[in-house]
Amino acid sequence: MTVVVFGASNQIGHFLLPRLQARGENVIAISRRAHPGEPGISWLKGQLPDAVPAIERPSAIISFGPLLSFAEWLATLEPSPSTRVIATSSMSAESKQASEVPAERAISQMLREGEAALAAVCERQGYPWTVFRPTIIYGAGLDKSLSPIARRAMRQRVFPLLAGRGLRQPVHADDIAQAVMAALDQPQAAGRVLALGGGERLPASEMFARVRSSLPVATLPVPLPAWLLRMGRHAVPRLRGPLTRLEANLIADNSDVQRLLGISPRPFLPDATCWTPPGPR
Repeated sequence: MTVVVFGASNQIGHFLLPRLQARGENVIAISRRAHPGEPGISWLKGQLPDAVPAIERPSAIISFGPLLSFAEWLATLEPSPSTRVIATSSMSAESKQASEVPAERAISQMLREGEAALAAVCERQGYPWTVFRPTIIYGAGLDKSLSPIARRAMRQRVFPLLAGRGLRQPVHADDIAQAVMAALDQPQAAGRVLALGGGERLPASEMFARVRSSLPVATLPVPLPAWLLRMGRHAVPRLRGPLTRLEANLIADNSDVQRLLGISPRPFLPDATCWTPPGPR
C-alpha cells in the first residue's frame, strides 16, 4: 500500500508515521518544510492546494490540514475508487456553531463547509472517505490548547487553575492515529463524519488540575474562581468565547468509532512527555 500523508509533521502524524512504518507501508509524507528521508518514508515538500508535487495514484490519502484546500486538490485528480481518503476536522464544527463570538462561528462554518466540500468531491470522484472530528488533542506537545498552558506554567512555576463545570474529553493524538489506521482497513467507516473524543469525560477544572499534576516541576496553584472568569468575559472581549465555554460540555459520542472501528481511546492521564514537542524526525 502507498499512503500519502498531508500534515505529516503535525501531532497526529507524529504517531501515525511509525504505525505505518511498522506495518510496512510505503509512505509519502508531504510537509511545508524539508525533512530528511527515512526507511519507508519519502518526505516531499509541498502545500495544499496548488503546490503539491506529482504523485502516482496512491492506495490511500490522509490529510490533517485544511479541509477546503484538501478538497480543492482532490478535485484535480483522476477518479480512483480504490483510493481511500481520510481527513480530520474538529469538534469545533459543532461546539462553536452557536458561539456568541462571530470569529468562532466563522470557524465552525468553515469546518462544516470543508467537510461538505470534501464529501462532495469524494462522492463525485468515487473515493471512499472518512472524516474524524476530534475533541481537544494532546500527547505530542504540538497542540495549541493544553501544551502552551503547561509550558508557560513550567517556565513561570505558576499554574492558573480555572474553575469550570463543563465537561471535557481530551483525546490523545496516538488514539486518533490508531483510528486512522483502523479506517484504512474498515470499509464500513466510509462515507461518515465520526466524532472522536478521549476515553474519559471530566470537568474542565479537573482537566487543568491533571495537567498541573503531570508537570515535572513544582508549580504554585492559583485558583481562578467562576466570578472572576465572568468578569473576564466582559472585560476582555477576545476571551469571551473560551471563558464562556468553561461552563459548556465539549464532548464527543464515541459509540460509532467504537462500533465501526473497534477504537477505545485512553482516559486522560497525561505525563510530562505530553507537553514537550519532539525533536526533528
